[in-house]
Amino acid sequence: MMYEYSQLKDYMGQSNRTVAVTGAGISYLYGMRRLKQSVGRMNAGRIFSASYVRKEPEKFYAVMKDAFLDATFVKGPSTVHKQLAELERQGKLYGIVTQNLDCLHTVAGSQNVIEFQGSFRDNICIGCGNRCYDYRVWNRGHMPRCEKCGAPMMPTAFYRESGAGNDVSRENMRKAADLISQADMVLVIGTTGFRSEEYLSRMRAGTKLVQINPSATQFDQIADLNIRADAAEALNTVLNG
Repeated sequence: MMYEYSQLKDYMGQSNRTVAVTGAGISYLYGMRRLKQSVGRMNAGRIFSASYVRKEPEKFYAVMKDAFLDATFVKGPSTVHKQLAELERQGKLYGIVTQNLDCLHTVAGSQNVIEFQGSFRDNICIGCGNRCYDYRVWNRGHMPRCEKCGAPMMPTAFYRESGAGNDVSRENMRKAADLISQADMVLVIGTTGFRSEEYLSRMRAGTKLVQINPSATQFDQIADLNIRADAAEALNTVLNG
């Protein structure tokens, strides 16, 4: 394993623009609940709808709290989130593309984060359409309400009635693909590749792809380097090795 760690450190030292791609693995590994555990027998598609939020705003909030918000505001970022933020601060990481909704990269201090599925950072009022770009509105112990009309708010990416959610998803994926197109190294951590074909298709020829994941994924055959280890241990060698 020391060879792989040394290779990772060399690759990052040679890279001018490393972009990390992260998935749920970096959150689940430190105890974050899976959505289906929080939803239980309820239909997830029904819960993530404006009609459900109108009828049951506090029940929606309770599911979000159990699935995401306790991880964000109570447990806080994992070691890996913090390490990626420090790598960015040191100029060794250009940005992050993530499928995660939990805002933990932002809480950890990362600045250039593209959440291609959306997140709790971008919210919309289901009454008047007012937007709020602050994840902290979810840390008040109850469902966030619009400052203009008092109606419940929900993450814009979930809101399909006006088409706003679809627009946000397309724009976020465009930003993710643009960020990947600027990279000369892509560091994949804790993801099996959800929707990866939409952004990796923009990766330039010659860009190195390094995967850190204890389990096999679809990246195994295309990665220049596969590291079967805990991401925190591997990143520690880059920061302190």
